[in-house]
Amino acid sequence: MPQAVNPIIPGFAPDPSLVKVGEWYFLVTSSFHMFPGLPVYVSKDLGSWKQIGNVINRRTQLSLALSDTRLSPLSQPEQFMLATGGLYAPTIRYYDGTFYVVCTNVEHLNDEKSSYGNFIATASLEGIWSDQWSDPTYFDFHGIDPSLFISDDGKAYIQGSAAPGPCTTINMFEVDLSTGAKLSDEKIIWRGTGGIYPEGPHMYQKNGWFYLLISEGGTHEGHMLTMARSRDIWGPYEACPGNPILTAFGTDEDIQCTGHCDVFQDGQGRWWGVCLGIRRGEGGRGIMGRETFLTLGSWDGDWLSLELVKSHVGEIPVAQGGIAADRGVDFLYIRDAVLENYRMDNERAIRLTATPIHFSDPEKSPTFTGKRQRSLIGKSSVIVRNFTQYRAQNNVQLGLAVYKDEHRYVRIYYESDKNRIVFDIVNNAKKISRTESQVVEGATSRNALRFCIEYTENEYRLLYSYDDEGECQCLATVDTLQMTDPDFTGPVMGIFAVATDAVDVQFEDLEID
Repeated sequence: MPQAVNPIIPGFAPDPSLVKVGEWYFLVTSSFHMFPGLPVYVSKDLGSWKQIGNVINRRTQLSLALSDTRLSPLSQPEQFMLATGGLYAPTIRYYDGTFYVVCTNVEHLNDEKSSYGNFIATASLEGIWSDQWSDPTYFDFHGIDPSLFISDDGKAYIQGSAAPGPCTTINMFEVDLSTGAKLSDEKIIWRGTGGIYPEGPHMYQKNGWFYLLISEGGTHEGHMLTMARSRDIWGPYEACPGNPILTAFGTDEDIQCTGHCDVFQDGQGRWWGVCLGIRRGEGGRGIMGRETFLTLGSWDGDWLSLELVKSHVGEIPVAQGGIAADRGVDFLYIRDAVLENYRMDNERAIRLTATPIHFSDPEKSPTFTGKRQRSLIGKSSVIVRNFTQYRAQNNVQLGLAVYKDEHRYVRIYYESDKNRIVFDIVNNAKKISRTESQVVEGATSRNALRFCIEYTENEYRLLYSYDDEGECQCLATVDTLQMTDPDFTGPVMGIFAVATDAVDVQFEDLEID
């Protein structure tokens, strides 16, 4: 029987949460500063997945303007954690005909202070398929990573990581799901086993016990899962004697940083976990960032154990591998996108209205749209016809980019003022800034400009040609380590347009692997 291939959701897909309803599995992940937010994936077999929508899909639902990325110093000299604001660690649950997603919108008010907008969004069984989610209902919680547990009697409880920091606690309170009102005092129910950053809680009930699963050790090399249980939902909770029940720390596994897990049963009663992890390649490369992985679980007496995350897992009847998407739902924008600047005739023909906003702006939304990089080896390309018309415009830049946040991006583009093809890379965390260019020759005879980014695990190659099918010239190469840092996000491939004045740019034949 075939096995599922990990990661089951490749690319920028951290902090997974899953619920099974009927024959379908529904999974959501974090999205941070990208809009639409909180992608929703479905599967019948746990191996082949399709994105059907996004929980935050209307600009009126909430703002991502304060989701900038902080460069937080680490213990090593000249090393930084890139901590992005926005939509953190959702949990999805289903009860009595309604899907519930609880999540945090982290807003960076200044260099030191953040606010935590914790909310509930809902969809009906029909609405989740048609991408119809409610506006957020907010609840009072000073923390992140909220999870939802609904008991058999319909009472709803929020668990979360309170007062975020290395020594946070797991707190809980009862909540009114319709209003967000607290129905009990907030109580510390567990402090973890002593690892830093206790977070990402999920609660389950089995054989008269309440089980609490959390992550500790930070979301990178020290990441691990620990568990505790109690007969009473309010505690006290006793730690599993076999903690941690999952970690790749101290191993030579290819998939590292495993943690932030949600566990569930399939239709045959087998236990599984979906967790985040990072594929570590040569030289410590983790170019895809935190992705979603699947692993088998089992109960040894009263405690759950999870297998180390491998590239292949289980024996399940996989209908087809890979990941698909309904039309348009997997396109991404940055923060509070001005959607009037985008006209999508189809997924391969897109008109952008350029603005003066650059990728480096920490709050505003540049004119950019793209998709998550899903493959370690692949290619993205696009064509701009009659590109020399833009020489009459003021300071137009148009092209193809690999984007992570305002501190890190790679671009190849046409610059109208100097009539040249330009490559640049910026990574402020590693103090990298490099530019190369090539003047366009014979401009009056050029019909089309084709941009292409080819990628492997080790390298990005940025190329261009002056017609649709001709051989591309390589303008520059980038070692992927130059875009790899301890961070929250993953690479997004897409097209962009920048200009002093509003200029419409037509892109054609957009392809993103």
